[in-house]
Amino acid sequence: MGGSRAQLNKPHKSRFSTKSSRNLHKTSLKDKSRIAKSERNVAKGARAARLQRNKMLREQKKAALLKEKRASSSSTSAPLVILLFGLSASVNVESLAEDLLRVLSNDGAGDVSSTVASSEYKMRITVLKAPHGNLLSCMEMAKVADLIAFVASTNSLYEENASDFGYIDSFGSQCLSVFRQLGLPNTVVFLRDLPSDLKGKNELKKMSISNLAGEFPEDCKFYPADTKDELHKFLWLFKEQRLTVPHWRNQRPYLMSQKVDVVADELNSGKCTLLLTGYLHAHSLSVNQLVHVSGAGDFQLQKIEILKDPNPLKLRKESDAMDSDDVIDVEVVRSLDPDSMTQEPLVVENVLDPLAGEQTWPTEAEMDEADRNQKQKRLKKRILPRGTSEYQAAWILDETDDEGSASGSDTDDGMVLDETEGYFRGPKETNNSDVDDDDQASLDDRDADEETDTDSVMMEDDNLTKEQIEEEIKKIKAAHAEDEEYPDEVDTPLDNPARKRFTKYRGLKSFRTSSWDPKESLPPEYARIFAFDKFAKTQKHVIAKFLDMEQENRYDCVPAGQYARLHIKEVPTPVASKLCLLAKTVPIIASGLFQHESKMSVLHFSIKKHDTYDAPIKAKEELVFHVGFRQFVARPVFSTDDMNSDKHKMERFLHAGRFSVASIYAPISFPPLPLIVLKSAEGSAAPAIAAVGSLRSIDPDRIILKKIVLTGYPQRVSKLKASVRYMFHSPEDVRWFKPVEVYTKCGRHGRIKEPVGTHGAMKCTFNGVLQQHDTVCMSLYKRAYPKWPEHRFPILDT
Repeated sequence: MGGSRAQLNKPHKSRFSTKSSRNLHKTSLKDKSRIAKSERNVAKGARAARLQRNKMLREQKKAALLKEKRASSSSTSAPLVILLFGLSASVNVESLAEDLLRVLSNDGAGDVSSTVASSEYKMRITVLKAPHGNLLSCMEMAKVADLIAFVASTNSLYEENASDFGYIDSFGSQCLSVFRQLGLPNTVVFLRDLPSDLKGKNELKKMSISNLAGEFPEDCKFYPADTKDELHKFLWLFKEQRLTVPHWRNQRPYLMSQKVDVVADELNSGKCTLLLTGYLHAHSLSVNQLVHVSGAGDFQLQKIEILKDPNPLKLRKESDAMDSDDVIDVEVVRSLDPDSMTQEPLVVENVLDPLAGEQTWPTEAEMDEADRNQKQKRLKKRILPRGTSEYQAAWILDETDDEGSASGSDTDDGMVLDETEGYFRGPKETNNSDVDDDDQASLDDRDADEETDTDSVMMEDDNLTKEQIEEEIKKIKAAHAEDEEYPDEVDTPLDNPARKRFTKYRGLKSFRTSSWDPKESLPPEYARIFAFDKFAKTQKHVIAKFLDMEQENRYDCVPAGQYARLHIKEVPTPVASKLCLLAKTVPIIASGLFQHESKMSVLHFSIKKHDTYDAPIKAKEELVFHVGFRQFVARPVFSTDDMNSDKHKMERFLHAGRFSVASIYAPISFPPLPLIVLKSAEGSAAPAIAAVGSLRSIDPDRIILKKIVLTGYPQRVSKLKASVRYMFHSPEDVRWFKPVEVYTKCGRHGRIKEPVGTHGAMKCTFNGVLQQHDTVCMSLYKRAYPKWPEHRFPILDT
């Protein structure tokens, strides 16, 4: 009965109420209508605010698109660049370029310039023709193209070297992958050599589209391009199309040269002034900025001349149109000179202070000089009387020494003093002292490390015969196969103690958690590079400063779209001569650099081996890096990307099928930027695409550790104990490496207890029962660094 008569109270309704509704009973009746708002009015106000905000966003986006369209199609904008790329060797790109330019210029015959201003379509267009088979030219043209028009011919279906798609040959497929890595702008496909009858033309067009659609983006359009009417239809549609370019290219100003000249420098005999004439794209360029000439390096500007536009979009009166082209080309509208106080200095390497005392390692020049002195001492022999002491030998003049200097070492018993070893040997002292032994061990270790370490690159000697080159290539391929089968395993030398051979290595209790000081024992190259405490913050500040400079419309800046001539000073004469020759087939590109982008540092790239490249890529091998508009030579060191560790394991080769990190000494570049790595193919001077990737970070403190594994084999096993041999060959080596832990390939962990005998055997204890067929391993580590390039830019190697 009690349950049925239980009191039921209403739930409290003010849990989600507002403050005004809870205090409503405290207000007067006059103010209740003002405070209390109906739910309908509240919802209506929120919806209205949301609609207003969406409308404002649409208006802003519409205004931005309209501004972008006006900027790209206005009379002051730079000509749009259309790249015609033939997908196979049978495509005749020359005839298509002539037809397209004649349609734009409304000229039925005669030679037409590659840049045309069309009053009918109200736009200016530059047409580039990609030479089939020239990879470098195709890459440089794709970097500046606003539209890539891939040209397919039905005649390529009957070629022998055609791929499964029929329309694309091997070179076309290779360039397609490069264009995707660089970032594709707007793309179209032109279909040529279609049949004249309408039915056969439509059927072949449908078949071509179905075969090629998978190779291009979804928004890529297909156009027949055999007649003038078909090209006319394409141009009207292209006029209304919104152009999109890769983000990395839209970050900085660049100039594609249409004319390259050289002016000799009277003050510097080996230098000259390079003149690049063309339209400025993307952003304004300041005369105080540094510029990078693709493949040639970074330079300062002597001045910038703004010239009269040779292809104006708005045609003037007939009297003005009758002017000669030569007069238009040389007419200078305005000249900009740099300010010595604000011009960016061309700083490449850091200046080392010899009194700072930060680096204690000897330089490369000092080591080379020591090696030369050592070789001279080895060849030098002196004949001394029997019983001559070391003090007496210092006063004996050498007949071949004009200055009367003599050696300070001697033998007591021998007739001949051989200074090959560099320390004294006598009958009473057959064993070397500890100090001399350590010094000699360091020299021997350095020589052995240079000879046996896999970091050494293939010999670069012009005098090598064909058989020697083939033998060297076989060695590299064998080392690559061995590295994949037995990674990091090395053999302890029999003639050199392990404690001296591996004196630069150390053991780690845990690769992930053990500490390693990034500033410890840095090489001499680290005194020549630059580092930033907060690189991301520096990059943000530099880019913001550049955008503010462009919005200010300063007098020292050339606006985008102007026809200008860059005077680049102090260019080496051989480099300028090479650029003049390359300008006939490759567009010479000069791109503006941000602040700090000329300084050397350690760059890290996320890199992957290209699918078409089968040859091994060895660490510290000389490669050509294409990073955006920039080109430079580097010798990278490869490493893994360990997410949960501050240390990364070095890789001796770049393995296919997975990403690695390539670290190089190179000029600073602000990411994101695409990367294409080129390498000279075996037996051919033409470069091949070795790897692709992108710029990841700039950090000199990234720790890359080279790992080696010493292996031994159990001789006698007794449960948790074992006698291991062949890891070392002397008891002194066993005692030296005793603190380092050992492990087995079957998963056991242990430590060295003591040496056994005189041949390097040792007793080890493990945390489990050891199998007789197991292998005992010891891991040792040392920090690895990239190799400093002998020359930084590839212009003279092309």
